[in-house]
Amino acid sequence: MMKITVLTLLAGSAYSFSPAANSVRSSALNAEKSQAMPFLNKPALLDGSMAGDKGFDPLGLSTIDDVGIDLYWLREAEIKHARVAMLAVAGALQVEVFGPAPGCEMATAKCQTDAFWQIWSAHPQYIAASLVLITIVEAVSGIAATTGRESGDRAPGDFGLDPLGFCNGDVAKADRLKLQEIENGRLAMWAAMGLLVQGSTNHMGGLEALGAALNDNSF
Repeated sequence: MMKITVLTLLAGSAYSFSPAANSVRSSALNAEKSQAMPFLNKPALLDGSMAGDKGFDPLGLSTIDDVGIDLYWLREAEIKHARVAMLAVAGALQVEVFGPAPGCEMATAKCQTDAFWQIWSAHPQYIAASLVLITIVEAVSGIAATTGRESGDRAPGDFGLDPLGFCNGDVAKADRLKLQEIENGRLAMWAAMGLLVQGSTNHMGGLEALGAALNDNSF
């Protein structure tokens, strides 16, 4: 029994120094690391070709195309939510500073989650109309995303909407604007989530809560 154990250990030791084992270890050590998470290998599909790609995918979502959701769909969703979040944050802060829009005078709360329920109580048809509009927009964008994904002729999030011609001619300028859009959009998604969470807990507007926090923690 002792001889068998010793032979097994020797065989394992020999394998650990074999060329095949060393090759595997070398490949693992030499694999390119993620820019966002240097202790992890860079995901294969995140090659830096997309604006704002830092190789951040700790859950491996970029490789789940076997369930019908591939990197194209994920990028489309990220850009869409980034744009919606930027509009939402700007709108929430604008209303908090300048007051409600015409026709929504009943929404007097600084906290936009409370203002939503004020509008719901007074004019639920506004919310219903918004849901109908959102459905139409989602249907149109869904068709564009599906056809673009199948044909390969459309980049995720590209609706050809550039009335001021920011992305015409200068490729470097267009790439810089795409990077600014996605980075500001990611920040806006965090900001929108913060406004919703803090508004639901302390019922204060974003700027109101910021002022209170600075006042409470000032020297």
